[in-house]
Amino acid sequence: MKTLIKGATIVNDGEQFVGSVLIEDQLIKEVYVGMPDSDVEVDRVIDGEGKWLLPGVIDDQVHFRDPGLTHKGDLYTEPKAAVAGGVTSYMEMPNTKPGAVTHDLLEAKYSKAAETSLANYSFYMGTTNDNLEEVKNIDYSKVCGVKIFMGSSTGNMLVDKIEALEGLFCKSKVIVATHCEDDPMIAENLAKFQAEYGDDIPVKYHPEIRSREACYAMSSRAVEMARKCNTQLHVLHISTKEELDLFRNDIPLKEKRVTSEACVHHLWFSDADYDEKGTLIKWNPAVKAAEDRDAIFEAILDDRIDVIATDHAPHTLDEKANPYTSAPSGGPLIQHSLVAMLEFVHRGKISLPKLMQKMVHNVAELFEVEKRGYIKPGYFADLVLVNPDNPWTVNKSNLLYKCGWSPFEGTTFKSSIEKTIVSGHLVYDNGTFDESKKGMRLSFDRLVC
Repeated sequence: MKTLIKGATIVNDGEQFVGSVLIEDQLIKEVYVGMPDSDVEVDRVIDGEGKWLLPGVIDDQVHFRDPGLTHKGDLYTEPKAAVAGGVTSYMEMPNTKPGAVTHDLLEAKYSKAAETSLANYSFYMGTTNDNLEEVKNIDYSKVCGVKIFMGSSTGNMLVDKIEALEGLFCKSKVIVATHCEDDPMIAENLAKFQAEYGDDIPVKYHPEIRSREACYAMSSRAVEMARKCNTQLHVLHISTKEELDLFRNDIPLKEKRVTSEACVHHLWFSDADYDEKGTLIKWNPAVKAAEDRDAIFEAILDDRIDVIATDHAPHTLDEKANPYTSAPSGGPLIQHSLVAMLEFVHRGKISLPKLMQKMVHNVAELFEVEKRGYIKPGYFADLVLVNPDNPWTVNKSNLLYKCGWSPFEGTTFKSSIEKTIVSGHLVYDNGTFDESKKGMRLSFDRLVC
């Protein structure tokens, strides 16, 4: 099967130019500046004139709730929402029920995704205070990384024993991704607000309970431990301006041993939105002040922050409607992450090449994803065709999340996702899905195993 996408504005590896891409089966065969020779024979032509052709987004942090929490989302519904949003690959977190803390439980998730996921997939190995031997024996050519919850999580996945943390940091042979919040500090803050409000604490106090001090205390501890053990550390969902001082921008990504991620919600919302959105924007770490949001955006531009992701984590509206102490944290984002970030391109806050660096290229480089993340001959054809001037409004009728809601409802985005190609397969085309082929398990070009 040969497909030609012609006359699009191709955005790739720091460049932006009008050109064409030839796809043969799963791979990119050729990238042309301008139009290809007229004698190129293809089975299908896609007109890209006036459109942006982007490498498919790689989201390094999602929670798809499968197994055990599938009333919220699963490995069919959430990848389907992902490809509709231009996300062609994802890395999913281990805090499901049961948690993916053994080889058998981890491989069960891969088996399910192979049957159902329309996007490419990988799954983190989860950690506990006592599963170091499982972590040490992972085949890291087939698993994206190790996740350590240095803060509350589902089930028995809080790693809070110093000997366990040191073992995981010092013995892991590949990237360690961390959730960093200081649980004792949070518990003390919560007790103070419960003494005044009971369980019905106003949501606006969420960033005071899960405070900036709690974030910085654990992020700085993780960085210190990583330097001690020479760990490849990736600190997830940075939410405060103070944490930004922990990260460097004076060396290239390939030389960094400590990297960081920002999430869409920490770039879009601030504490001023709690009165309107309530628990719909209750995340851990919390959405904080506008000055934090603005500082995080600046750190993306100056390369202290390396990756933009979602932390997509759906819950039902009934669950979100509970009082503060029982309303879960997290929300669905993956269908709208790319179009939301493209709004900042339209506003002149970030360039398209820079955005692709943070949402695609750096993820591929950081995790050493094999043959993905760029529009290059020989790479898998993971591509997104975007109409940059086709405004549409998010409402319940166009949501694909299993939970059926979005914090972006009522928001009008200027860009729309027209087509998404996963490993050469046109899986999404203007609202229509071709589910005849599923995504692939990501592989990693690493020497360790």
